[in-house]
Amino acid sequence: MQEDSWKTQFLLIGALSGALVGAATAYLMIRTAEENKSGPPQITTGDALKTGLNIIGIVRGIAALGGGK
Repeated sequence: MQEDSWKTQFLLIGALSGALVGAATAYLMIRTAEENKSGPPQITTGDALKTGLNIIGIVRGIAALGGGK
């Protein structure tokens, strides 16, 4: 049973970290839009694609930390 407890702990920490980063990102986007008085942010397909690829790279880098080498 203890063998699986570290896995559960990692999943919970990862999920909470992701939620906090997502909420902080949304807050910053809202604040920037309000400062510019531009209304809801307009995200282009290109911007979304670039961001998605960057996120995949970050996730791969974090996953590589668990390799131990």
